[in-house]
This record gives sequence, C-alpha cells and structure tokens, in this order.
Amino acid sequence: MDKTTPEYFMGEALKEAEKARLKDEVPVGAVIVQNGKIIARAYNLREKNQQASAHAEFLAIQKASKKLNNWCLNDCDLYVTLEPCMMCAGAISLSRIHHLYYGTEDPKGGATVSRIRVKEIPHIGVYPKEITGGIRKEECSSILSDFFREKRAKTKQNPRNAGD
Repeated sequence: MDKTTPEYFMGEALKEAEKARLKDEVPVGAVIVQNGKIIARAYNLREKNQQASAHAEFLAIQKASKKLNNWCLNDCDLYVTLEPCMMCAGAISLSRIHHLYYGTEDPKGGATVSRIRVKEIPHIGVYPKEITGGIRKEECSSILSDFFREKRAKTKQNPRNAGD
C-alpha cells in the first residue's frame, strides 16, 4: 500500500485502536501526520488512566505538541478511527489541525457530522480546514462493534461484573 494515502494512515490509526482493544479500552486510535510522516500515535486510555480526557485524539495532540514544542499544529493532519466527540473536536480546533480524517461516524456523540457540526459554529469552526470521513469505514466500524458485542456477551455470561 502507498504510504502517503489516507487509507495507509488510517491503517496506522487502526493499529492503535487494536492496542486499545487488547487493553480492554474502547478501540479508537489516532495518528498525527506532518509532511507525510507520522509524528504522534495514540489510543484510548480512559480506563487505564482514569481520566475522561484520555481519548486517542487528545493524547495524540499532546504528543505531537510535545514533539514539535508547539501547540499550533496547523501543518499537521489527524487520522482517527472514530468521529471525534465534542471535547476532541474542540482540542482539534484549538490546536489548529489542518485536515481531520476519520473512519466511521459516532451517531451518539460525534461532533463533526453526527450530533454537532463544529465547522458550522462561527469563530470556532475555523479549524480543521478540511474534514474527510469514511476512510476505511468498514474496518473502523467493525473493531468498535465487535468490541461492544464481546462486552455485552461477557456481561450476559457474568451479570455480577456488569459494573466493572
């Protein structure tokens, strides 16, 4: 596969999502790309870190900012397997990510097309400059639906662990 395409970089985000799944975290992964090279990778760590903000996008932005020693990431693109939530859409906007690519929509909490359309909010919706959804959508959707199907099956088998 050509290592400069959105499909390639989304594949790298999917590898991050798989790391989250293996740690029993919601399998969402993200990578940040600058000049055709990945400069940051992250996956959800909300359960491990016990932090509501430990979403893949948020963690990737932190890593990229640290690597570049700059909060402004306007020459960077973000690839994430799931449409960002409101918090992450805010962080993406504030960090001035140029292009957001996401895999599958989040009908419950997505903030780019599903629930809130952050680009349509005056003065806030300046960044990202571009948004492209549906990159490797089936794979991004499958890793999530399989994860939650397995969680429900485990809960049915052992209802005492439902709150774990």
